[in-house]
Amino acid sequence: MGVHTVSLTIRMEGGTQVDNITKSVADALAGSTLKAGIVTVFVKHTTASVMIIEDEPGIRADTKTFWDRLVPPDLRWQHNTVNPGEDNGHSHLRGQLQGPSVTIPFAAGALLLGTWQQIVLVDFDTRARKRELVVQVLGE
Repeated sequence: MGVHTVSLTIRMEGGTQVDNITKSVADALAGSTLKAGIVTVFVKHTTASVMIIEDEPGIRADTKTFWDRLVPPDLRWQHNTVNPGEDNGHSHLRGQLQGPSVTIPFAAGALLLGTWQQIVLVDFDTRARKRELVVQVLGE
């Protein structure tokens, strides 16, 4: 068994921006000597998430609409009212619901994603910032 860990930094704009990170994850896997196992992708922030989607413009737009309807931006969220100047309570709640990571199996040195599956980083925050991710490959 072996472990290979890669850190990534991605500049994001917030506002439920979706960024396809599939190639970066595949590159991290290729940088290991491991042939079969699992890859975990973890974002080190509470207002962003990693997920798997069919990455096309309609789904990107629908993803934003979905989150705006499910957890709407509202300055009355307690996070915003007890922390003067904060406006991202909804961003934290969205991150809680979606979660910070995904795990993908791999074999023969390749991610075992379905035909339309892509790994994306979604930034729920209200402003631009750099996002740190950890890609950890565990296998043999």
